Amino acid sequence: MSIEAKLLELGYSLPSNSTPKAMYVPVKQVGNLLFVSGQGPFLSENDFYSGKVEIDKSLEEAQKAAEICALNILAVLKEFTGNLDAITNFIKLTSFVNCSENFDKHHIVTNGASNLLYNVFGDLGRHARTAVGVSQLPFNITVEIEAIVEIDPASLANRE
Repeated sequence: MSIEAKLLELGYSLPSNSTPKAMYVPVKQVGNLLFVSGQGPFLSENDFYSGKVEIDKSLEEAQKAAEICALNILAVLKEFTGNLDAITNFIKLTSFVNCSENFDKHHIVTNGASNLLYNVFGDLGRHARTAVGVSQLPFNITVEIEAIVEIDPASLANRE
């Protein structure tokens, strides 16, 4: 089953890709690795999760925001590769959680993204991970996640 079919089977759809909000590229390739710039919990340009966890957002809402970040990671990867089946391994996620100084469940928030990737990719979706709390993120988003992904370079040869 293709990755996109698996996403649909699980009830997910990839969001429309948004343009970068500053001077950077969404994905940078080095050899067979793709470095994905931080993706926020954007459902659309003007619809996104914002606010600090445990002040403005519950733990469950923050986990949902992290899940949306993972979907946005997949959306930019699909745009870059043309096919999510080119992904051979998720290497690492780095998660930044917008929270108060006393919040200590960053790892639980980030499980929203990690669980989605595992459910879609199986063992290829397991990854190393860092989850940290920060005092502020751009647009006051609730969470931002970046990724390092391995691909099959031969699969990119067929891109249009």
